[in-house]
Amino acid sequence: MATDAGAPDAERRRLAQADAGSAPWRRWGPYLSERQWGTVREDYSPDGEAWSYFTHDQSRSRAYRWGEDGIAGVSDDKQRLCLALALWNGRDPILKERMFGLTNAEGNHGEDVKEYYFYLDSTPTHSYMKFLYKYPQRAFPYADLVDTNRSRDRRDAEYELLDTGVFDEDRYFDVFVEYAKAGPEDLLVEITAHNRGPEESTLHLLPTLWFRHTWSWAGGSAVPALRAEDGAVRADHDELGTRRLYFEGAEPLFTDNETDNERIFNSPNTTPYVKDGVDRYVVHGETDAVNPARTGTKAAVHHVLTIPGGASATIRLRLTDAELTDPWGGFRATMDIRRTEADAFYDGVIPDGAGEEQRHLVRQALAGMLWSKQYYYLDVERWLTEHGVDPLSADPRVRNSAWYHMVNDEVMSMPDTWEYPWFAAWDLAFHTLPLSMVDIGFAKGQLALLLRRLLLHPNGQIPAYEWNFGDVNPPVHAWAVLFVYELEKHRTGHGDRAFLENAYQKLMKNFTWWLNRKDVDGNNVFQGGFLGLDNIGVFDRSAPLPTGGHLDQADGTAWMALYCQNLLDIAIELAVDNPVYVEQAQMLFEQFAWIAVSMNRIGKDNASLWDEEDGFFYDVLRLPDGTATPLKVRSLVGLIPLAATSVIGGRADQTFPELVEGAQEFVRRHPAVEAYVSRHATTDPTVDGRYLFALFGEDRLRRILARMLDEDEFLGPHGIRSLSRHHAEHPYTFEVHGQTYGVGYLPAESDSGMFGGNSNWRGPVWFPVNVLLIRALLNLHGYHGPDFTVECPTGSGRRMNLYEVAREIADRLTSTFLRDPDGHRPVHGNRSEFAKDPHWKDLILFYEYFHGDNGAGLGASHQTGWTGLVAATATLFHTISADDWHRGGRDSLKPVDECEEPLS
Repeated sequence: MATDAGAPDAERRRLAQADAGSAPWRRWGPYLSERQWGTVREDYSPDGEAWSYFTHDQSRSRAYRWGEDGIAGVSDDKQRLCLALALWNGRDPILKERMFGLTNAEGNHGEDVKEYYFYLDSTPTHSYMKFLYKYPQRAFPYADLVDTNRSRDRRDAEYELLDTGVFDEDRYFDVFVEYAKAGPEDLLVEITAHNRGPEESTLHLLPTLWFRHTWSWAGGSAVPALRAEDGAVRADHDELGTRRLYFEGAEPLFTDNETDNERIFNSPNTTPYVKDGVDRYVVHGETDAVNPARTGTKAAVHHVLTIPGGASATIRLRLTDAELTDPWGGFRATMDIRRTEADAFYDGVIPDGAGEEQRHLVRQALAGMLWSKQYYYLDVERWLTEHGVDPLSADPRVRNSAWYHMVNDEVMSMPDTWEYPWFAAWDLAFHTLPLSMVDIGFAKGQLALLLRRLLLHPNGQIPAYEWNFGDVNPPVHAWAVLFVYELEKHRTGHGDRAFLENAYQKLMKNFTWWLNRKDVDGNNVFQGGFLGLDNIGVFDRSAPLPTGGHLDQADGTAWMALYCQNLLDIAIELAVDNPVYVEQAQMLFEQFAWIAVSMNRIGKDNASLWDEEDGFFYDVLRLPDGTATPLKVRSLVGLIPLAATSVIGGRADQTFPELVEGAQEFVRRHPAVEAYVSRHATTDPTVDGRYLFALFGEDRLRRILARMLDEDEFLGPHGIRSLSRHHAEHPYTFEVHGQTYGVGYLPAESDSGMFGGNSNWRGPVWFPVNVLLIRALLNLHGYHGPDFTVECPTGSGRRMNLYEVAREIADRLTSTFLRDPDGHRPVHGNRSEFAKDPHWKDLILFYEYFHGDNGAGLGASHQTGWTGLVAATATLFHTISADDWHRGGRDSLKPVDECEEPLS
């Protein structure tokens, strides 16, 4: 049954076949969302209130328009046919078909899933996957979760499912779902339910197969069909062909994936068999709710398991395109082989120096990344037409109306499968780093996707995220493109020039958009706006300022400096084969130089992004009357300029002497640039011919690092905080029209309603910016070498070179997820279950951000997306030494050997 049986490199062969198009190993995967209800795509309300327009309560009865959701679900890569798990414990008021959580208005800290589920394993082709759902045996406390959280304010902790007592006495089921592919179109499924409680308990397991609604009102014509066969459910689809779901000893129940209009809209149903038919039959005993003809577009295979306390029960299924006389022959062997191959694959991914704790962490982090791949379908022009809006009108009253060109019909990496089941541009760029550790082909495809003509706006803007495609995220796409390109070149000896050149052309269009749209005064100081940092500053940066005027943003300007550096590096790489890119590189160098000058220039109003007295970068508020005021909030806004640090070259003066000569001539020709260089920049190349591009010289670097590495400011026990702890005792305030605006240090959740009130950059640790700072420190070490040292932590008397500082930060980040001597992982706070209980202690949640003082997880609990970067921080320093980095230092997380890469 199994192909490549047990071979150590079997998964890599499958990846190669998928990349070459010779076998569709990626066609079936975990592409089913954990939540489709409450999304913008499903919102047809007049007021844009997506959460209230399509609710969790409606989701079991109302057919979706643009996607599907389910528990531990899989689908094909166009989500035509879906398979997921439904459960009932005999006590719940509804069938458990999807994860439950609070809407933004219900949670005291915004939307929040209230379930315990864990992505335990996955190979990149999804040849093997493992998932765990913890299902209470008592009635699920839906109302208690809503009412208690709604009664709490932002200063209170969230009320979680464990707090309700529903898991007391271990009265719950651990339901493990495992998938193994016998072939690209042949999926074996094993579901094992463990009764962790002391007494016998009954569990209804209902693996459910259904078609996404693509017919009738959804615009299609052909209606697919499910029907019963002996021991199987047959699925016929005009594009997919025929599939069969084989099962044992159970009864299939059939209905249709059609809205229950009577329940939702108080109008007649188009069919007697509707989406909630299985729920009504199993939970409510409505025997006429399922189709006795055993046909439809949704079918659940009903297993009733009575499991003694402490025991388990297992069911098997097989979804395949073949008609089989013995679907169970070789089933066990294939499952075992795929598990073994998954172990072998990750043995080749995780470095030998990593300990068991780190290996366990990396494996779960990467499993979460791979389980978070979701099918995302949206045709904005059709969506607008269905809203009664002329797609060419760009009606500002309708969300995303300026993005009528966009059509997306792809599998994408999501930040979180429940709270953020939609792509976000800068999240996705960071996702490609851990994804490239296991599937560099998919990582490249994700970066290319946002630059396609169907997504990239004709004006050059990259779509930000579903709630507002036109918002502005930090421009980190070029950095991610460069990282992925160099990593592949390092591994194979060959860079994908076509990928790099295609990305460069599109990125230059986006870069030009930034130059034209986000530099109000035309002086190379950028505004950017929101930039993904939600509530980090005094004012909501996505809204008009209460003062009028605008903000000159230290981070927005630094992001543009980094963008220049990355594009310059790409241009130099492409110039090896095509000298036309030398002039492009020259232009980018000059643009960076002007940004660097502006970043450090003191204007007529004596306002500058750099504050000499504090030794830090700040935003500057420019008022309509021409006055300017620095907003002295010590935050990541002032550390992003440190991240804009790159080392470019490697005998560039010999390879491209005209570029170096042109740069020198440019500096001499412009007094402002020459003055900046003489005061702030390090211009001499290393002995290996590498040049440092940064927004500061050595003196300013030391001053910034003194603050960043101060444990009373930014350096926390689990990484760099987003706001200085200095503001705990000294909050920053600013008064406008009699109203006081303030920013204080908040190590956990925010008490501010700014930008939805469900995110916090006022103290907690966020992984992505920490990783950018680690990268900058490694680049600075690659330039300055081991003799350049700073005090770390500040005031400790302990000297470290910058490689050692980078490693210290990485170790602090990684320690968030590792057990302490008492068995506690900081990420889980004071939850004893995760420290002591044998059925909880090896499970890890990957939160959105982390408490600035103790590392407890906060925000979205499955934000594996960019928190998956822990897979890199946990392994990076096991693969490179300080000497390696200094010899090969390049703008990436891995050095490239100089004999392979002449520009490194």
